Amino acid sequence: MAIASIASIVFRTVVREKRATPILLRDGRVLVGGSNPHAFYNFTGVLFPTELSLEAFSPAYLEPEFAKLRPKIKSPKSQSTITYGMNLKVKFEVAGKVKGPVKVTMVFPSFTSHSFSMNQRLLVLDNVRVERTSSVFGALFGKSRNYEVQVRTPRSAIIAPPGYYMMFVVNQNIPSEGIWVRLQ
Repeated sequence: MAIASIASIVFRTVVREKRATPILLRDGRVLVGGSNPHAFYNFTGVLFPTELSLEAFSPAYLEPEFAKLRPKIKSPKSQSTITYGMNLKVKFEVAGKVKGPVKVTMVFPSFTSHSFSMNQRLLVLDNVRVERTSSVFGALFGKSRNYEVQVRTPRSAIIAPPGYYMMFVVNQNIPSEGIWVRLQ
């Protein structure tokens, strides 16, 4: 299955220049707002006026045709606290196939200015193992949609500063909706 690259997708309805602000949302969309290539606010009489609107970019992996591949995190629950260097069991559900390596990622939220997200980081956690777990659905129909992946959290604050992260489970390059976890 091929998913289009961001370079091949036209998603903007307005020009976003200097001082535009992008932010990753929990559902996988990217919210982009603003633009001002001028020293002051200029709303008229210029080729690229100051822009105050917002747009949400929906990547191809959010298309309905990929919905069955999209994991849904069951645990840990959002707002859970995790610690450095721990073995963490992440439980998730997938309606379709789980194929290839399943990844668990953590995204540290950024602060953004001038179209540049500073301090944002993506951590791909060490994957220890993935296994299918039993469920009522599995008992009735012979196949479970529930899985558990065991990962190792970052070892130190040098790699991952303490704070809140969005955690995602990624199956076949399709991310789950993110949950917020606190790393300390």
